[in-house]
Parts: sequence; structure tokens; C-alpha cells
Amino acid sequence: MLSVLDKDIAQTRLIAVAEEMCLTLQRASRSLYVRETADFACALADLSGRFIAYPQAIGVSGFVGLDVSHAVSVVREREGLEPGDVILTNDPYLSGALSTHLPDVHAIAPYFHDGEIIGYGWTFIHVSDVGGRVPSSVSVLNDSVFAEGLRLPPVKYVSAGRVLPGMAALLRANTRTPDANDGDLAAMLASLDRGRERVAGLVGEHGPAGFAEIGAHARRQTAARARSALSRLADGVYRFADYLDDDAVSDVPLRVAVTATVRAGTVDLDFTGTDPQARSALNVVTLGRAHSWVVTRLFALVGTLDPEIPLNGGLMDGIGFRAPSGTLLNAEAPAAIGVRHATVSRVNDVVSGALIQAAPQTLPAASSGLVVPVVFAPSATGGSTVQVVEPMVGGTGARHGADGIDGRDSGISNLSNNPVEVVESSIAVRVLRYGVRTGSGGAGRWRGGCGLELEFEALENGSLLARGLERQRFRPWGYAGGGPGSATEMVVNEGAPGEIRLSVVDVVPLRPGDRVVLRTAGAGGYGHPFDREPAAVLADVLSGLVGPEQARADYGVEITDDAVDLVATAALRSTRPDRSAWGFGPEREQWDRVFPGEALDRLADSLGDLPAHRRNDRRHQLIREVRDTLPAGFPVAVASQAGLDRARRLFLDVVSRDDPA
Repeated sequence: MLSVLDKDIAQTRLIAVAEEMCLTLQRASRSLYVRETADFACALADLSGRFIAYPQAIGVSGFVGLDVSHAVSVVREREGLEPGDVILTNDPYLSGALSTHLPDVHAIAPYFHDGEIIGYGWTFIHVSDVGGRVPSSVSVLNDSVFAEGLRLPPVKYVSAGRVLPGMAALLRANTRTPDANDGDLAAMLASLDRGRERVAGLVGEHGPAGFAEIGAHARRQTAARARSALSRLADGVYRFADYLDDDAVSDVPLRVAVTATVRAGTVDLDFTGTDPQARSALNVVTLGRAHSWVVTRLFALVGTLDPEIPLNGGLMDGIGFRAPSGTLLNAEAPAAIGVRHATVSRVNDVVSGALIQAAPQTLPAASSGLVVPVVFAPSATGGSTVQVVEPMVGGTGARHGADGIDGRDSGISNLSNNPVEVVESSIAVRVLRYGVRTGSGGAGRWRGGCGLELEFEALENGSLLARGLERQRFRPWGYAGGGPGSATEMVVNEGAPGEIRLSVVDVVPLRPGDRVVLRTAGAGGYGHPFDREPAAVLADVLSGLVGPEQARADYGVEITDDAVDLVATAALRSTRPDRSAWGFGPEREQWDRVFPGEALDRLADSLGDLPAHRRNDRRHQLIREVRDTLPAGFPVAVASQAGLDRARRLFLDVVSRDDPA
């Protein structure tokens, strides 16, 4: 039996091992998206399959709650495992929801001691391409997982220390980027070897029983600290909903709704009322269980309340989850899942909206709510060079006592940006602008973080891809009187003849000289903007984060000759406009007036009686029946009050007609 001190020391050593594995992988990788952006992770698991050590500060943090046990059991039962084996998988449906979409290739190595498995090393990389319909394998318009590339059930890639030639040949034949993928796989194997070596040293000191004891201690400690942190939320039941702009194959938005029950340091998330699985690639596979990636907002909350908490699978212990089968967050095969991150971004906003009611001085307003990896694939290489120009995000939501962060949003990942010099030396583009988007943060006593603006020029013929393009219609919401962030915009050849404004991006051909600009959403503000100190508004104007007109209109602050005009400001602020608690913006307000949440809950319930593959079409039909009575472009386009009221009555009738109860 190890002492608590011995277990704490060993736990710290294991975290260092996981971080060393990550550094090994990153340094050995050939892919820009891994080497610079850091879309990868490594961890150590015990015999339960849950992680006992996870990096604190490198790689993707949101996968800390994954479980490798299903993937391991599939291979073990089929053909057994021996020292030196490595398992690969990338298919969410076949891996027990270990992977979340096909480009995320997961590798698992069983670690042995005296002929017995004592734990596992794990790593994943987002590889450049796994085949499928489009370069990079990911498009929101893919309509099934079969269009998204090579599906790998859990299979051996390495047997007894030797890469299986047939598997290697199969993988090379099913990608546009075989050399880059080979380099990434080799980096993963090097990482797992490093973990094997370090774990063997620890087991040599403490034995297999000691290693198991250390892992159980690590998870137990983290679980207890997470419950302690969450106990600072007010107990209660909280409801909230938000929207994806559309399902990419129509103009009908997709709703994500949650009921969060907070009780004595535990949080149960019930997503009943969320829309049916989509006909596009916006679906998430959870198999109906609490999944690491749909509870990342809780990880962030716990980390805020307890910044030193060790990351491991114990974070999942106090979290309950429910999502009806056949819905966006519990999709049934063969639904496409490539752009699942767009939906998970909205899940984060929805969970924030529920829990901010339980802890209004802790949770932030909505962050930008999007991650858009902007991809350029030159035609001259036949698609064999597929690189992410930038993984574009927006700003972080403001919270009580602090502005949001400009140009950064770690909502579902903590990816780094690609340095412009590296981009231009690796990809056939010229970056014309990459910086903070002025005026995009939601107004508030504490200002929402600004989004980003990226403009680049194609230097060769090629294709543009931009998955996860969101918040163009429903803007990030503010709270406690704070305003919404600005909406996302993406334009090809802005201001020139033939300008193209993009709302859904599949594969957009580009010619040399074509210019692409993406402006991401700003985040929501917190508190009434008239309560912001005039000096803070002046600082925002001088730094280019807020324009002078916005200072006057939103904040009631007059800036003249780079100084606050105190008299004019007092006059502007003498009449304080009323602001609602939720700063949704006029688009969402119009939508809610026509489609109230209670009626949408009833509709979701009635659709649940249909087979999963029919629910989306039926919902689309009913929503369209009402939308056709409203102006084109609704809810961005303004409707008359009488028109909104007529549409609302029609929708209530439609729901009653469709509900047999």
C-alpha cells in the first residue's frame, strides 16, 4: 500500500509522461495542423480504459473524458493482444464513440508487465485527409459517414512491434496525403513508445498493483475536487436553448436545448428537446452516454473554479447526460459526423446559458461559438497538399468583472494559430490581413471579446474549404443587459465584380488572385453598456477594438480628439435605454416570437415517434409551412409585428395538428 504522498508524486510523474509523449509527437509530426496548430493529444489509461494522466498544457484538452475500453475489447476478443501491439481506429460508431469524426485517428498501445496488461497509452492526431468526397475529408454537405472517408473499426496497425504491411498499404491507398499521414502515424508510434518506456520505469518501482492504486487515486482525487468546485453552483433546474444557423441543406435552423439539474456538486444535462439528427455532417455520436466532447463547458468551469485540478477521467464522475437516440447529440448510423465541432460549439453556449443562471458571477456570456479550419488545396498537386491556412475562432464571452478575450476562444479546443510566415512558406497563399476584427465584441459593462479577420489571396488554382461556418444568423448572446457579438461573414473577392458571399462552404474553386476574407463572430457582452467606465471605452477606441460611432451609439460615450467629451457623454447617458437580461439580438428575438420554446419542445417530442431517418424531413416541412408566410431571409430580414403574430398562431396550430396528444 502506497502512502498518499507516494501516490501524489507518482501521479505528477504520470502527467509529465503524458506531456513528454505529446512533445515527442509534435516534434516528429510532418503536418502543419499538428506541428503548429497542435490538433492532437496523448494520455495514459489504466485497465478501466479511462485516463489517469492527461497533459495540463499541450494538445487538445477536451478529450480528457474519453474511454478506450470498447476499442481495446473489440481487438482483444477478436485476435488477442501481445506486447508491442498498437490499435488504430477512427470511426465513432465502431469505436464506442472514442473517435468523433473520421480524420481523428486514434492509436492505443497496451502496456505489459510480466506478460499481463497493466494499462494503455493513447494518442490521436487529426490527419490531413482520410479520403472521401472532398479534400481534407470534411464537408458539411456530406450526407452519410460513407462519404467522409475510410472507416477504421478498431484494428491492429502494429503487431508485436512490427507495422503490418497490408494495413499500411490500405491506409496509403485511401488518402490524398499519404506521405503526411505516414509521418503522423510514425510520430504517434514514437509517442506511444516513449510512454511505454516511462510507464515501465514506474511499474518497476511500484509494481502492477501500485500502478493500479496510483491510477485509482488520481481519478478519485480529481472527481472529489470537481464535485467541490461544482458545489459552488446554486442547486436547481435550469433550461436554455440556442441555434445553429441552419442544417446546410436548407435554411431551417437547428435547435440545441438542455435542462441542467445542479445538485450537491453534480450536474445532469438532459438534451431532450434538441432537434433530430441532420441530413448533413453536423451530427455527434455519443451512444447516449456522457461524452467528453459534449461536456467540455463543465471541464472549463471546473478548471476556472479549481485551476490546479489534475486532468483525468475523474472529471466525468459527477456528470449525468441524456440525449434521445436519433437526435443531433445521439446520432444513429450512418449519419454524417464530419462537422460535429460546429454542433459541440453550440452545446457549449447552451450549457453556459443554463449554468449562468446558477452562477451569474462565474459563467461568461456566449463566446463566438465557432471553429472554422480554413483549408486551401492547390489543384496542381491533385489534392495531395491539403493544409489548414488558419483554424479561425472568435472571441471569448465577457463575464462579471472582466472583458472577454479578443481573438481567442478555447470553448471546445485549445488550438494554436498558424504563424503567417509558416503558412506562406507551406501553402500557395499570400496572407493580406490577420488580426482582430474591430467593433465585433458585444457591448456591455464588460465587453465581449472581438472576433478575428483573415484575408488571403490564392496564388495557384485550388479549392477553398471552410467547415463549421456558423453564427452568421444567430449571434452570440450577451447577458445581464450585455449585447450580442457581431455575426460571421465570409466573402470571396469582396467589392469586386462577381463577389460571392458564402453561407455554406463545400468546395469553392479559387483562381490565382482570388481573395478570401473571413470575419468571425464577436462574443457576447455582460452588463449594461452605459455602466462601462468612459475611460475603458476610450481605451477600446484608441486600441482599435471599438469604433467611435459604436462608442457613441452603444456605450453613450462621445470621443473627441482622442479624449472623452465629458459633457457630451453625460448628455448621451442621461437617458438610459432599457435592455433585456438576455442580449440575443433582433434575429433571435424575431425567431422566438414566432417559434416559442415550449411549442418547439412539443414538436421535438412528437417527432420522436417517427423513425430517425424521417424526423428531420417532417420537422423541415412543418417549419417551412410557417416560414413561407414570412419575408425571405427571415429572421435576419425584418417582419412586421402583425406578420410575426400571424406566423406564431400558424405555428402553434401546426404543432397541435402534428401532436396526437
